[in-house]
Amino acid sequence: MTINIRAMGMDLTPAIRQYVEEKFKLLEKYTDIITQIDIDLGKTTNHHQKGDIFTCAAIVQITGDVLKIEKTEEDLYKAVDKVKDHYREVLVNLKERERSDDRKNIVEKGGV
Repeated sequence: MTINIRAMGMDLTPAIRQYVEEKFKLLEKYTDIITQIDIDLGKTTNHHQKGDIFTCAAIVQITGDVLKIEKTEEDLYKAVDKVKDHYREVLVNLKERERSDDRKNIVEKGGV
């Protein structure tokens, strides 16, 4: 699995890069079909009365499909965590559907 990280409107420090890589590597535990993850991190201050707003957008390429999720928060780490958590839910649901389909196929073929 390849992880590409790009920062827009902010510096990509080694600490941020390490945090993002560690969080998204955890997704491998839910599936082995992820081929690449492209992550865009950004900071915007325009038109926000509360200060800086951070965005994390990730595009996950799995065999045969592409999933994109984007979250915005006042804290960069929270935005990263929310995107990772959303992907975890999506991958768990995909895995459950695959298991359900496998069980249906076994029953249809006269198995257990």
